[in-house]
Amino acid sequence: MSDHAGRRHDAPEPKGLADQLAQRLRMTLAESVTHLTTGSGPKLDYSNPPGDPGLFGPDAICWKVHADFAGMMAGGISALLLQALHPLALAGVWDHSTFRTDILGRLRRTATFIAGTTYGSRADALALIERVKTIHLGVTGTAPDGRPYRASDPALLTWVHVAEVSSFLAAYLRYVNPALPGELQDQYYAEVAQIAQRLGATSVPRSRAEIAAYLQAMQPELVASERTREVVRVLMEAPAPRPAMRPAGALMRQAGIDLLPPFAQAMLGFDRFALARRTVVLPGMRAVAPVLRWALVNGVSKRARRRAAMPPSS
Repeated sequence: MSDHAGRRHDAPEPKGLADQLAQRLRMTLAESVTHLTTGSGPKLDYSNPPGDPGLFGPDAICWKVHADFAGMMAGGISALLLQALHPLALAGVWDHSTFRTDILGRLRRTATFIAGTTYGSRADALALIERVKTIHLGVTGTAPDGRPYRASDPALLTWVHVAEVSSFLAAYLRYVNPALPGELQDQYYAEVAQIAQRLGATSVPRSRAEIAAYLQAMQPELVASERTREVVRVLMEAPAPRPAMRPAGALMRQAGIDLLPPFAQAMLGFDRFALARRTVVLPGMRAVAPVLRWALVNGVSKRARRRAAMPPSS
């Protein structure tokens, strides 16, 4: 999700027919990914200013977890499905977003926010957070059960945050590095809690144990309603931005389902074929992910690392 494409100006020109074909394939894939993850929200310059580490810096665990496009896409889909089980969080999306007609736009906006707050300059990251806080102020209403909701509610912000980051880490552990030490997993949760807190969330879980306890405590509040099933339908039928991305898109959707906690799979009716799904999804993701990493020769995380390593301009 975070590694948007771009071509390095200092990259050597390909030599020979094989190199030219490989370069053309890489650019085609990179452009397809860019089309999927950009186009909504502010345009950020991840290469400037020189020496700016952003909110976290290149040694942060979140820089590693958020760098894998395939994992982040699967995690993002899983997060949307999980978020849709909360009636108040869903009411805000239902009443104030265009997800039913522009699900890709919602994915792009989420991608921009995660990439910008992770890898953007400090000024850009803070500006993105303030922008989202301002948008949240206008997202208020009444849910079908009569309860009022507001997107700036600290409890709802915590739910949305936990659904996202637990899904992102689950994807990283399954598809990128299953051996990530437990203490670094806890460090990841502690790092990204900063974003949720800046948005206004409170009592944000900051470790694996706290995340697990929080998800357990939240289950009585979750509902698989008709609206939830409509979100699932829209997401499962989302058109590919380009025909070449259809097989990868279908794989990402199934991978997102596979990442859901068992209780969420059961609530959404996805538990029946869970084992069969995993036998297809896991090798599929392991085949596709390296190709996407190869294509994104100049992704966001790479540009941000070069920026952070440069001496600050005087």
